[in-house]
Amino acid sequence: MNLAFPVTSTPEVEAMVGSNAFAFLESGLFWGFLGAALCALLAFIGSARGVNIAGEAAAGLVTEDPSMFGKIVIIENLPATQAIYGLLIAFVAVSKLGLFAPELAEVSLLQGALLFLACMPMGIVGLISAIYQGRTAAATISILTKNPNETSKCILITAMVETFAIFALLISFLLVNFIIK
Repeated sequence: MNLAFPVTSTPEVEAMVGSNAFAFLESGLFWGFLGAALCALLAFIGSARGVNIAGEAAAGLVTEDPSMFGKIVIIENLPATQAIYGLLIAFVAVSKLGLFAPELAEVSLLQGALLFLACMPMGIVGLISAIYQGRTAAATISILTKNPNETSKCILITAMVETFAIFALLISFLLVNFIIK
C-alpha cells in the first residue's frame, strides 16, 4: 500500500516523519495539542448549545414582555462560561507545549498523552454541564414569567450547575501544570 501524497516535501519534514507517514501520532506534541484543541472545542460546543437552549426560552419571554430583556440576558449567557474555562485550559496547555515560546518544548509521547488526558475533564464536563446549565436557565426563565422580581434566585439556581464546571477547571488546571513543568 503506497501512502505517498502528491505534496512536495522539505528535508526537515522528511527527517521528522521519516519512512512512517503516521509518525506524528507518536509525537507528544501532537497529543498535547490535540488535547488542548478538544478541550476548547467540547466546551465551546456545550456552551453554544446551552446558550441556545436558554435563548429559546428567553425569546419567548421577551416576546411577551420586552422590558424583561435586561433581567434574562445574564441568565441566558451563564452557560457561556464553560467556553471560557475550556479556552483557559487550552491556553495553559499550549503554553506548556511552548507555543508562545521561541520554540516548541521537548515533550515525550507519555507527557503528550497525559496532557491530552489532563485536558479532558474540562472538555467533557464543559460540554455536558453547559447543556444542563442551559436547560436550568430555561427553567428559571419560566419562573420569571410568573414572578419577574425573582431574578437573583434564578441566577443562583442556574449558577449551581456551574460548580461542576469549576471543579473540572480546577482538576484540569492542576493536572496540566503537574505534567509539564
